[in-house]
Amino acid sequence: MPIDRGWCLETLQGLVRINSINPKLRAGAPGEREIAGYTADRMTEVGLEVEFHEPEPGRVSVTGRLRGTGGGRSLMLNGHYDTVEVDAMAEPFSAAVRDGRLYGRGSFDMKGSVAACLAAAKALRDSGARLRGDVVVAAVADEEYGSCGTADLARRIRVDGAIVTEPTALQICLAHKGYLWVAVETRGRAAHGSKVDQGIDANMRMGRFLARLDGLERELRARPRHPLVGPPSLHAATLAGGSGLSTYADRCRLEIERRTIPGETEASAMAELTALLAAIRAEDLGFAATIDCCFAREPFEVAPTAGIVTTLAAAATEVLGAQPALVGDTPWMDSALLAAAGVETVVFGPAGAGAHAAEEWVDLDSVFRCGDVLAATAAAYCR
Repeated sequence: MPIDRGWCLETLQGLVRINSINPKLRAGAPGEREIAGYTADRMTEVGLEVEFHEPEPGRVSVTGRLRGTGGGRSLMLNGHYDTVEVDAMAEPFSAAVRDGRLYGRGSFDMKGSVAACLAAAKALRDSGARLRGDVVVAAVADEEYGSCGTADLARRIRVDGAIVTEPTALQICLAHKGYLWVAVETRGRAAHGSKVDQGIDANMRMGRFLARLDGLERELRARPRHPLVGPPSLHAATLAGGSGLSTYADRCRLEIERRTIPGETEASAMAELTALLAAIRAEDLGFAATIDCCFAREPFEVAPTAGIVTTLAAAATEVLGAQPALVGDTPWMDSALLAAAGVETVVFGPAGAGAHAAEEWVDLDSVFRCGDVLAATAAAYCR
């Protein structure tokens, strides 16, 4: 059941022409309300049951359900339509087509995928297929910052399987990394720079922690690599301390990003960082510091034998004429949230380039073929 390529292209151009910059990334940005309305209209046009979801004010996701006859497995096709900023982009909302590529912010990451999901649902509807299970197209808010959209849907919409359609160049992604954002603060005592008997330098104290952190970073890289996503890692992202050249710093704050691999948890990663502080305190009882995990997302992995994976692989092989590679990726994706909710989940999407860059494009043929694969997968999975 091939998709309607003209309708898919028209839908994608409409999506890209709408400014949907995430307001958590740029104050005053419009967010997803307008694009949710456009997406809902396209869903209604093809006969889906539409529902809006607003987990935070102005942060709107929309779902369209193609209802089955009952008794079959249900499937979610998931894609986000919020984007990052458009600074330095020459044509952020043009949706111009040149040499088989469609240009504009979000075309690759990931409005091309949303268009493919909608076109797949249209193909299923147009074919008259009598599926027993429901197909739910979820166009979600806020993936580029906190993923409140998919987190909300994962709590309230129950499905058996999900395909998160992040761009994979038509490869099947089985795993990705997670991450923690961690803040460490060392404390000293402010004093005039000449009062050596009064001042305690929080920056120097942080230096002692950084030396141990560097050792942990090197040790992480030396650990056994995950076969799909590589080793865990960390980096010291931001550092701030002190108020003037002639003043002892009373506080120093370090922000760390720790990337986790499947098998690691927030608790295990935090325990390693906390142990570094404990070792310094054991040497210096006056050492004062705090550590806090500000935000965390778990890594993701699905077995290649899972039903959603084998069904997708069979459909993709038939549509594409060759079996797609099974791969991993390093960035975090909403797939981890759905998997944590007990949904068997896999990642599959089109090809392109320029996510978060000054020039972004998606390969149109890959969007169309992605839509064909999604339709074939849903027909097999939900029968």
